[in-house]
Amino acid sequence: MLAALPIVHSAKDAPKPAVKPVYHAVGAPAKPQVKVHWNTYHDYAESTEILQALTKAYPNQAKLQSLGKSIDGREMWVLTITDFLKGAADKKTGMWIDGAIHANEVQATEVVLYTAWWVLESRAQNPAIAKLLEDRTFYLMPMMSPDSRDAHFYKANTTHSPRTGQRPVDDDRDGLVDEDPADDLDGDGHITQMRVKDRNGEWKPHPDYPELMVRVKDGEKGEYRLLGSEGIDNDGDDLVNEDGDGFYDPNRDWGHNWQPTYVQNGAYRYPFSILENRMVADFIAGRPNIAGAQSYHNAGGMILRGPGDKMDKYDAADNKALETIAKRGEEMLPGYKSMNIAAELYEVYGGEVDWLYTHRGIAPLTNELFTGFNFFRKSSDGGFFGSPEDQQKFNKLLLLGEGFVAWHAVEHPQFGKIEVGGQKKNWIRQPPSFLLEEECHRNMAFTLYHAFELPQIEIQSASAKSLGGNLTEITVVVENPKILPTRLAFDAARNITPPDVATIRGEKLGKVVAAMTSDEPFFRHPEVQRRDPGQIKLKTVPGRGVVYFRWLVEGSGPFTVEVVSVKGGTVKQEVPKEAPKDR
Repeated sequence: MLAALPIVHSAKDAPKPAVKPVYHAVGAPAKPQVKVHWNTYHDYAESTEILQALTKAYPNQAKLQSLGKSIDGREMWVLTITDFLKGAADKKTGMWIDGAIHANEVQATEVVLYTAWWVLESRAQNPAIAKLLEDRTFYLMPMMSPDSRDAHFYKANTTHSPRTGQRPVDDDRDGLVDEDPADDLDGDGHITQMRVKDRNGEWKPHPDYPELMVRVKDGEKGEYRLLGSEGIDNDGDDLVNEDGDGFYDPNRDWGHNWQPTYVQNGAYRYPFSILENRMVADFIAGRPNIAGAQSYHNAGGMILRGPGDKMDKYDAADNKALETIAKRGEEMLPGYKSMNIAAELYEVYGGEVDWLYTHRGIAPLTNELFTGFNFFRKSSDGGFFGSPEDQQKFNKLLLLGEGFVAWHAVEHPQFGKIEVGGQKKNWIRQPPSFLLEEECHRNMAFTLYHAFELPQIEIQSASAKSLGGNLTEITVVVENPKILPTRLAFDAARNITPPDVATIRGEKLGKVVAAMTSDEPFFRHPEVQRRDPGQIKLKTVPGRGVVYFRWLVEGSGPFTVEVVSVKGGTVKQEVPKEAPKDR
């Protein structure tokens, strides 16, 4: 007999829930174990603390390791995220994510950290994320240039510096290294501009935004002469700020189509002569399961795909797949545009994206974070960073002037009394606080979409048909429902990674008489494998496509078919035994 139900006369009489529901904003983890504010930037030590806290909170999903130490002794952290209870990390399809190879591009690190945090914190409440971690392994390196990240934070810089690393380099070839950096004349931590009053100068304040200097029209007298960025001729060679930290470009050091400095500025000595890059390359090369890669830079709102050299070409099918993913990104990232690096931006020799594709068979994309579109949610004709007028309007209306160092007088040892002022180092390339979390989340979601569309083999069907005379026909249909193939066309043509392999086994399996594949179920034009037919080697399973496998074998079932794809995962299925046909 059922127990009597309680009579509820009003809401206050209703039974209290056993667990108090949690109200939270959609898209945010309900009960994060690691508390992090994403409307601010984190230095190297804070970033390290976040990674370590995530690893401690989620030991079955996150493992932290160092690839070694940077030139200044900082650990090169890589966080591996997957469901370790549902299979080995290196046997799942892998996704590489890195940020801030150019250290001044500071929000790139934040996007990678946010991705790690959000995925781990959302797994318990989000079935899609839980499934993704069952099928995928993420390798995340938030700080490709950790030394220069802290240099940007704590040394005087512009929004554009330091792009390089911290190895001492003789930029001006005078036998000294880093002897003439920019000089912070007023000690505020920002390298701004210098000006001096001069009625014969070519510059005057903007009529609506007087902090902005504009060039006068032909025949018009100016009010100021600009003297360049804050600095002093420290080495007496009549040049200012020509030999600071670096200069070499870590994204011109990779081992595909590397060119020396006289062709590619910033190339340094030879491919992988930069220690930090070599550690990353060795890590990636040791994990052939990595099928996709996402790098984060700034700025300009671009989703970039290679090649970086106009003389290079990506395979047409590979390029179409990458463009398909990037086009979805245009919808997810307002103001962003899918572009080819060499054809639509500029040529890059020795870039990471081309090395990933041509040497590792990985499908790479690079996002240039933040765009002038975000100032007022409209297109801007001002290039990567929006027009100067939009910058100043945004600074005035939304930052209340905080993005600009007001012009003020200082003493200069060469020029005497001058004025310094201009954009602060922590905005223009980098979003302000209230736009940072949105930038992190939208780009994270796009990268998860990229990861979702990495190859994933599935056995659609498997059947056995007795042909009589102890002969059995086994047919298996293998499907890849994702956009990207199990091996990119460039990879398959050059055997960068091993081919996909389908193997048949069985206790009563005798001789394998024949083995073949086809792109249609009737095997009208099969590709026959004559050598070692028990293991069919396949170049690739195409994106959103199927491959038909067939064996003719002696013996009876049951049989087991296993398909192993280095980049597409492993699947295994038993083929049921069919009763012999009557003679």
